[in-house]
Amino acid sequence: MFKTKIVGATGYGGIGIIELLLQHPEFELTTLVARENVGEKISTIYPHLESFCDLPVLAADDPQANSHADVVLYATPDKVGMAMAKADLKKGAKIIDYSGDFRFTTEEAYADYATRIGKDPTHAAPELLGRNAYGLAELHRDEIKNADIVGNPGCFACSCILGMAPAVGNSLVEPLSIICDCKTGVSGAGKKVNPAFHYPARYEQMNAYKLAGHQHVCEVERELTLLSNEDVKITFTAQVVPVCRGILSTLYGTLTQKRSEAEVLELYKEFFQDSPFVRVYGSQTPMGTINVRGTNYCNLVVSVDERVNRLRIVAHIDNLMKGQAGSALQNMNLMFNLPENTGLNRPGMYP
Repeated sequence: MFKTKIVGATGYGGIGIIELLLQHPEFELTTLVARENVGEKISTIYPHLESFCDLPVLAADDPQANSHADVVLYATPDKVGMAMAKADLKKGAKIIDYSGDFRFTTEEAYADYATRIGKDPTHAAPELLGRNAYGLAELHRDEIKNADIVGNPGCFACSCILGMAPAVGNSLVEPLSIICDCKTGVSGAGKKVNPAFHYPARYEQMNAYKLAGHQHVCEVERELTLLSNEDVKITFTAQVVPVCRGILSTLYGTLTQKRSEAEVLELYKEFFQDSPFVRVYGSQTPMGTINVRGTNYCNLVVSVDERVNRLRIVAHIDNLMKGQAGSALQNMNLMFNLPENTGLNRPGMYP
């Protein structure tokens, strides 16, 4: 079995991948690292893991934390993975990073992203850029299979790119007409306590945020531009709604020519025919985020408003699964030449 180390094990991203790996036939959890709760068992912090995973949480400088691992997952904020990845690579490990540290393959692209989120635009390990792949498996399977480092996509980016990729790739929409109207559950803000996410402040409250520029716009525009013959620029609005988990992204684009919904639906199904975690539906299908909760699926509803010649795609993902831990495991499977859906081929829970 492949030995697996998780850095940032006590956050939502860490616990999500722990839960998945406990059911995986080829990956063995061996090391958990975090800044908080050092010395405690992970099952003490999260009692639902008792007898399933009772590993202790180690500090990064603990000698046991630096034992051999075949793969290291960084479920950490920006700047952590780039500071530590080089040492893990020297020990022969493969790397998956949840943050923006390795979503970009050049210093210039990283600098653009870092500037957008108000961070130092200098990458701490520029020599590793180019060895990494962008971790959206549906578009980059071959690169992921051959990469030492994979930068997991942002959760909003995952829904927007998958939702618009067939339209842009088939020149169905005008590249400057795309609007991404995205809503996320509160868990997208992470585990740390924040007054804005205190229950009385969040209950029955919806709000838009980062209107001046969201960090995921960089990767959405890059990926869609790669599929198009022209530069793609989007209008992106992120909103928080009072649910725990899930993303619903409603995506709009002006059609380049008259198209029926049946035509577009067929193009979408063809585009994703080899993608086990993308499901495509017509506009009459009842669908919501509950249908992907706890799964690695992205459900896409295709709609054409023929009155105004506009395409409308509604993308549904679980932000903690397809938007985070599920994509990470999908990428791990590819990196270790395992079937893409190993440990992920399951329905969610209903209701």
